[in-house]
Amino acid sequence: MTTIARATSARGELALSTREGGAIELRVNGVFVMDTAETTSERALARAALDRVPQPRRVLIGGLGLGFTAAEALADERVESLDVVEIEQAVVDWMGDGTIPHGPDLLADARLTVHVRDVLEHLAHTEKASYDVVLLDVDNGPDQLVHLPNRALYDRGGLALARRALAPGGALVVWSAHPAPGLERELRTTIGTLRTLRVPVRLSDRDEEYWVYVATR
Repeated sequence: MTTIARATSARGELALSTREGGAIELRVNGVFVMDTAETTSERALARAALDRVPQPRRVLIGGLGLGFTAAEALADERVESLDVVEIEQAVVDWMGDGTIPHGPDLLADARLTVHVRDVLEHLAHTEKASYDVVLLDVDNGPDQLVHLPNRALYDRGGLALARRALAPGGALVVWSAHPAPGLERELRTTIGTLRTLRVPVRLSDRDEEYWVYVATR
């Protein structure tokens, strides 16, 4: 594996690497976050949300990552505006300068606005009913956090902020690498109707599953 970019922020070290075969991998403080080899769950996250809302005109995604969730959302012609909130400036820079090769084309879409800030802070300052869809792709799930302060995003207070940002009939969608029964309970209590999707993926020559939680107001 060859490191092609590295940066340090208040939250620690970010590293972008290429593996044999050309796949790009993103790690935060040494923890694997995502790569370009297996993007099924990122795309499923967007599709699960967009398929549940008749008119997903205004979409918020928490976490830019390598851009596949955003790309799937922008592939839907019903989406008129997409706000992506990414806390790490370096990730946005790598997308913009082509270090991540597909990044410049993604960021060129006029419907896309990237906000460099914490997603919880963004939700706290968002007007009521601003979005038809809110997707949270910030961590490896509520029980496998990239940054410990992100836990507040998945508790009742954080989810209440997400609900406030949703228009009636809107959907909140959360990605997790593992089953999250605590999150399920909070989503049912705070948001409303819940659907759980199990997404099969192939990782390092073995079959695994990721979870996508879709809660509708």
